[in-house]
Amino acid sequence: MNILILGGGGREHALAWACLQNPKCDRLIVAPGNAGIARTCEVATLDAEDGAAVAAFADEESIDLVIVGPEAPLAAGVADALADAGVATLGPSAAAARLEASKAFTKELCDEVGAPTAAWARFDALAPALDHLAQVGAPIVVKADGLAAGKGVTVCETAEAAEAALRDALGGAFGDAGAEVVLEEMLTGEEASFFCLVDGTDILPLGTAQDHKRIGEGDTGPNTGGMGAYSPAPVMTPEVERRALDEIVRPCMAGMAARGTPFRGVLFVGLMIEDGAPKLIEFNARFGDPECQCLMMRLGGQALDLMQACAEGRLSDARVRWADDHAMCVVMAAAGYPGAYAKGTPLGRLDLPSDSRRMAFHAGTARDGDGFVTAGGRVLGMTARGDTLRAARDAAYEMVDAVDWPDAAVRRDIGWRAYKM
Repeated sequence: MNILILGGGGREHALAWACLQNPKCDRLIVAPGNAGIARTCEVATLDAEDGAAVAAFADEESIDLVIVGPEAPLAAGVADALADAGVATLGPSAAAARLEASKAFTKELCDEVGAPTAAWARFDALAPALDHLAQVGAPIVVKADGLAAGKGVTVCETAEAAEAALRDALGGAFGDAGAEVVLEEMLTGEEASFFCLVDGTDILPLGTAQDHKRIGEGDTGPNTGGMGAYSPAPVMTPEVERRALDEIVRPCMAGMAARGTPFRGVLFVGLMIEDGAPKLIEFNARFGDPECQCLMMRLGGQALDLMQACAEGRLSDARVRWADDHAMCVVMAAAGYPGAYAKGTPLGRLDLPSDSRRMAFHAGTARDGDGFVTAGGRVLGMTARGDTLRAARDAAYEMVDAVDWPDAAVRRDIGWRAYKM
């Protein structure tokens, strides 16, 4: 079969790697891809947010399955255009992708179906937002309502910090994504990412992970797109997973169907767990990055079968075959990220191990002759499997240390919560 993956980051490199492990993958195109992806796949210049262009490309190249990696094409309606063209697509409609594209939309859905989540309020002007802040106080979370590339959330320990975050968001720091903001109760406990495939009717749990969003060790400093992850997440016990499905995922998916906008695709369920009780932090309408790197490393070639079953509405017959293993992804980022950072730092040839247990997934790289240079904030995701989490960690950091890049921003404590348990 011929497969098209939309996107060009570390998540898409991992998706491409998993597809290539499956013998049914005859031809794989990634658009726009990146320098690392281009080592093993075709890459194409294509506006991933232009539904008509993507549908025309899929027709020209006889594409059997489109996998949409990032959120922006989904919000732009690319999956709708592909559905109209009769192309099997892993990704929800624009209407269903509002679960990620609007924080307030998800909060309203949770209230409607009784799914546990943080108390919240929505504002589109500074004065009433500041009045609400004065009433509820800090700590509090300030969220841009729309898509902000993972950087629109500010956890504020003080009212002064919350006021500054509100002024930033409503003042245009996130563009249209911050035209409205959600002020949200700060939940306590331990975060985890729970992934499901949903085909509009059936739900298939696809695994758990724990991301590390903050730039600094011990989860300090500003939020990033993600500095590392590991899978599975010990806090997601069978009982917690059951409660998340019964209390959050199933009611919300039923609510979406009842609204006439059934969800079809990858559902990322961001949870806060305290005393065994999960509450929803957020939904995303696609795989997380870098959690996807861990999941794909553990799933291997079967990931393609599962994604195809979801896209074709056949999840009722799908089963996940898990090995009793672990995976970790450690992100190497440019110095200064998530703020200003330089591009063009030499990385050399990056001749690193590449097999079913260790992969250097590229996110922000470019070619420079025979070697690579940095071309983004998050640059590489060193990902490894192991029989234990410690074995996966040791292998991932061994890959990190093999790169001649002394100025890279790297957290050395990925997985620290699991080691404390």
